[in-house]
Amino acid sequence: MTNTLKGMILAAGQGTRVRPLTKDMPKPMIPILGKPVMEYLIEHLARHGVKEIMVNVAHLNRKIEQYFSNGQRWGVQIGYSYEGNFQHGELTASAVGSAGGMRRIQDFGGFFDQTTIVLCGDALIDLDITAALLEHKKKRALVSVVTMQVPHAEVANYGIVETDEDGRVVSFQEKPQPSAARSNLASTGIYFFEPAALNLIPANQNFDIGSQLFPLLVEKNLPFYAQNRHYNWIDIGRISDYWEVLQRVLHGEISYMKMPGTEVRPGIWVGLNTRIDWDKVNITGPVYIDSGTQIVAGAEIVGPCWISHGSRIGKNAKVIRSILFEYTGISDQAVANEMIVSASYCVDRAGVTYYLGDDRCPLRWGDARR
Repeated sequence: MTNTLKGMILAAGQGTRVRPLTKDMPKPMIPILGKPVMEYLIEHLARHGVKEIMVNVAHLNRKIEQYFSNGQRWGVQIGYSYEGNFQHGELTASAVGSAGGMRRIQDFGGFFDQTTIVLCGDALIDLDITAALLEHKKKRALVSVVTMQVPHAEVANYGIVETDEDGRVVSFQEKPQPSAARSNLASTGIYFFEPAALNLIPANQNFDIGSQLFPLLVEKNLPFYAQNRHYNWIDIGRISDYWEVLQRVLHGEISYMKMPGTEVRPGIWVGLNTRIDWDKVNITGPVYIDSGTQIVAGAEIVGPCWISHGSRIGKNAKVIRSILFEYTGISDQAVANEMIVSASYCVDRAGVTYYLGDDRCPLRWGDARR
């Protein structure tokens, strides 16, 4: 049945809540162990037989399109829909809403001619797509939303779904306060759409799936169902989420995500061409140390940690439960404790950003490769 399923990845957002990570990269390109988060989604769709995938893009669109191209590398076809226009010879992004982007694609080329799974491009999942599709078909749903229970105190971060005993959606609340929430079933941003649902989206308008289309489905009493499934759903909504994602991935919680490199010691994976004084450093896994990295004598690394390629950890420095992007240098004696560190800035677990030169930032002045 999966060969009748198409895919749509929503990738047009600006990712403002995860800046500065998204200052120079679109949110779906945020790396997880050296691969963009959207690449894991494409691989997962391909495993379930989804071979035709549309992606709507806007913010820094070229970085997505140049990396994924036509999808041939993953055995799929990928197409793009740019949300914006030309101004003075330059593309200017102008998102039209998650549902509006789908209607725009439909009006242009008629892509949605069979059941389509729609996913946000900024989450890691291991959903059994085949099983979810079977349930969608069995209930003859026009639209299905995959949900997950969240703590009641956190409902304000999600679209909240209320269902009857058969799973039919009777209300949809977009990020309600806990006192007003009718349930704790959160939309995970994974939907199944039948082509007829696209007719409900007005053309040439900014229109959102959660706040506008879903309430409309309820109002019209159409076959709109929720599926409360048990699977790993790791959403990168905030900086703190990204830090948490890496911790969970390094602990091996996502079954299909394998550690790259070679496991040279229990819980320690290393890439090619690294320089590590093993007798004079202290490394506690899980840790992945990518290629071209230098770890100087006296340094200590406490996992879970991901050290990207070309990085350098100085003498007697400590890196504790942190992420280092490529070509990042940690100064001698410095401490990176539960941080995301790039070559020019550091972000702590709470999302506070520090820049090169700030005493609270452990970055080494100059090129990390020296």
